This record gives sequence, structure tokens and C-alpha cells, in this order.
Amino acid sequence: MHENFEEQYSEKGYKFIAGIDEVGRGALFGDVLACAIIMPVDEEHIDGIKDSKKLSEKKRERFYEEILNESVAIGIGRVEPEIIDQINIKEATHLAMLRAIENLRDSDGNKIVPDILLIDAETINTDIEQVPIIKGDDKCYTISCASIVAKVYRDRLCQKWAKRYENYGIEKHKGYGTKLHRDAIKAYGPSEMHRLSFLKNRKEW
Repeated sequence: MHENFEEQYSEKGYKFIAGIDEVGRGALFGDVLACAIIMPVDEEHIDGIKDSKKLSEKKRERFYEEILNESVAIGIGRVEPEIIDQINIKEATHLAMLRAIENLRDSDGNKIVPDILLIDAETINTDIEQVPIIKGDDKCYTISCASIVAKVYRDRLCQKWAKRYENYGIEKHKGYGTKLHRDAIKAYGPSEMHRLSFLKNRKEW
């Protein structure tokens, strides 16, 4: 059940209230990706929205289109494996979030600077006021929307990556460390899209 953080901050005079979440943090392959999104405060919430991990793929896809249609502004931020290996996954996740904020645009392509950030359990290096919310993807509607958009967006990237790197079954496990994926890495070695710093931590490879 969502707590109405958006209404609380709207009543305090905040106009552009952005929710932020990331996906792909624990994957062995591909980018870590974040979504920043601003949803209208004065409209009914889309019924059934919750943390993307608690929704079926079919529901996520349906909600994705609804969220995009209703959003005031949206931004996607990506950080590629090479940078993840250089700066570590926590810093890369924060960078993806900062890029998502920087990329916030409305439907006409105008840049929108948020007044406040509602972030799922993270604090990032920005001058914009921010509120880290534990289990935010469950408790906060806007963060739930960000989690769904981020997940669907990255899953679609995985479908594209799977065609380029056919040996690894990326379309099935989305880059995470399943047995299928680990066995493929043992058989073919890591690709240029694998996070080598993650693989070094796993002695069986």
C-alpha cells in the first residue's frame, strides 16, 4: 500500500516531485539503469501499480505504457559495464541515477529540473533536495512507477543484447547469475558486456 509522499510534498509547495529507482545492480552482464520520473500529483494513481518485482512481465509491460502516457517527465540513465568495473557498482548506480535526473524531459522534449527527489533507499551527490525511502519501490507510488519503467526498459535492452551475444541466453536471465548464464561464461568466456569485476569475485569461474 502506498503512502502518499507526493501529496505531502505537494502541500509543502513542491511542484516537480521525482521518483527514482534502478535495475540491473546485481547482474553480471550489461548496464545498470535508473529511471527518474515525475507523475501528476493531482490525478488518480494508476490502479495496481507496485514494485516491479511483484508484477508479472505482462502487467509490467501494460503499466509501462500507461505510466509513460501519464507522466509529466521521464529520464533514463545508463552506466555501461566498463565504467561499473572502474568505479564499483554502488558508484555506478548513483551515476545512473544522476544521469536519469539530468535526462528528465517532458513530452515536448523540454528539460525539467525536479524540486525534490524520492529515492529508493539511496542518497546521491546532488544539490537537489532528496528523501531516501526504505522499501520506496513498495511504499511510494512515484518510485514504483520508476521501478516499472526501469525494469521494462532494461528488459527490452536485454532482448537486443541477446541477439548480439547469442551464446549467453541473455533474453532468459536478463544478465543475472543463473546456472545457465554461469555455464555459458565457463564455455565461451566473458563478453565485452560482462562486468569483469563481478566475475573475479566468483572463484568457480
